Amino acid sequence: MRSMNLVDRPWVRDFNQSSLFGCALGMSYGPIGAGPGCTSSVRVGTKTPHLRGAVFAIITKEDSVKEGKGPTQKETPFSFKDYMIQKASSVHKALDEAVYVKSPIKIHEAMRYSLLAGGKRVRPALCLAACELVGGDESNAMPAACAVEMIHTMSLIHDDLPCMDNDDLRRGKPTNHKVFGEDVAVLAGDSLLAFAFEHLATATSGVSSSRIVAAVGELAKSIGAEGLVAGQVVDISSTGQSDVGLDQLEFIHIHKTAALLEAAVVLGALLGGGSDEEVEKLRKYARQVGLLFQVVDDILDVTKSSQELGKTAGKDLVTDKATYPKLMGLEKSREFAENLNKEAKEQLSGFDLEKAAPLIALADYIAYRQN
Repeated sequence: MRSMNLVDRPWVRDFNQSSLFGCALGMSYGPIGAGPGCTSSVRVGTKTPHLRGAVFAIITKEDSVKEGKGPTQKETPFSFKDYMIQKASSVHKALDEAVYVKSPIKIHEAMRYSLLAGGKRVRPALCLAACELVGGDESNAMPAACAVEMIHTMSLIHDDLPCMDNDDLRRGKPTNHKVFGEDVAVLAGDSLLAFAFEHLATATSGVSSSRIVAAVGELAKSIGAEGLVAGQVVDISSTGQSDVGLDQLEFIHIHKTAALLEAAVVLGALLGGGSDEEVEKLRKYARQVGLLFQVVDDILDVTKSSQELGKTAGKDLVTDKATYPKLMGLEKSREFAENLNKEAKEQLSGFDLEKAAPLIALADYIAYRQN
């Protein structure tokens, strides 16, 4: 196993804001002036026999990452764009097959409407990359990757409800409750949450039962009163308060956002057969990446438009929520994000360089994403 010094590698640093992000199910990803987005042929209410525009392309300044292996060996390039297209395609296909239209028709259409509406599929990609890093196969972790995405989708459906964030736009489309009504939206989220655990427990193969049980426990803890829900409750109670400090803000985001990202990586490592030491190193990586995701989210909320984000921009300012730009200022928030990215990648030292390339690139993608 080759160790590495990741932080100062040129290709690690050169993943900046001039990157152009493509499309996911008809959504446009990119900076101002990037041009029109893609269009999707996926219809709600049917199983999609093939993907057309259902995955997102990520085109960077350098389409591939190249690392020399020695004077007598050929370079093997790593293309983050190709990697994400392949993973997003696999995940979309697995989700489409797992949640198909059956009776009652309306609830399954509502579930599929949000689940297959695109998105960056960062959490499933993290799960699969962690599995493969520790020597597992994509198939070992695919049900877990889907389960994490189902739960993430549930959280978005519920977040958008009038009793929560009251949003009308998600991933460039009307939110679930705007299409199906509040009652069905609540039930669609509930159904995705329940099915996520059923799918993880029954569809995972080639993995010992003890590791599957551990994965179920890890996922449950990440979204309950010690995880996502804890962060959500403190976030709600903190809205409009003038005395929210950085410690409280970090608690909110470690639980509300980072916990599920952490679970995605840990599940992948568990189901891929990772050792306790490997699992814990990847947990620390994911914790930093999860917090990084939210810091960047806060920055984008005040620097991008609703059209660019695919959701309502400036909501945090309107609702007087505590954010990193509000408490630290925009430039200090950007510095904090850079430090989190650096610390996350330091946790990957000691792993095989080529197997770790997707997780390194994913950290950079999260740090420098445009929506």
